[in-house]
Amino acid sequence: MGMIDNVRAEMVAAMKAKDKERKEALSALLSSLKNVAIDKRADLTEAEENTVVLKEIKQLHDTLDQTPADRTDIIEQCNFRIKVFEEFAPKMMSEDEIRETVAGVIAELGIEEPKASDKGKIMKNLMPKVKGKADGSLVSKVVGEILK
Repeated sequence: MGMIDNVRAEMVAAMKAKDKERKEALSALLSSLKNVAIDKRADLTEAEENTVVLKEIKQLHDTLDQTPADRTDIIEQCNFRIKVFEEFAPKMMSEDEIRETVAGVIAELGIEEPKASDKGKIMKNLMPKVKGKADGSLVSKVVGEILK
């Protein structure tokens, strides 16, 4: 069963429970997933579904960053939606798992003493392996620490 079906089932459960706020959050997520599927004119792969969910969470974080502190209604709504959306987000890699993956890529490339000049080559081979599973800024930070 695809994510669209899961979100729809959760939305129906929220409607039956008369949980209006959760129903609205799930409705927004379902809408985003369907729009991407319509644009693609095909069913979404699991990776594409995960990308949509992560994008929605990122947009909510951006909204939180730009919202004035006195607008508690918007802040509460964003925090609630983030919590709901994270139920459907893929499990993200920990910093230790990222370090292991980076070490594996460095070994694959045959780099014995990684230098800052190797960062581009490492990132090029690393990103396809962690895409959608790890935060890009965290990956960059870990690679930067290893190259020091």
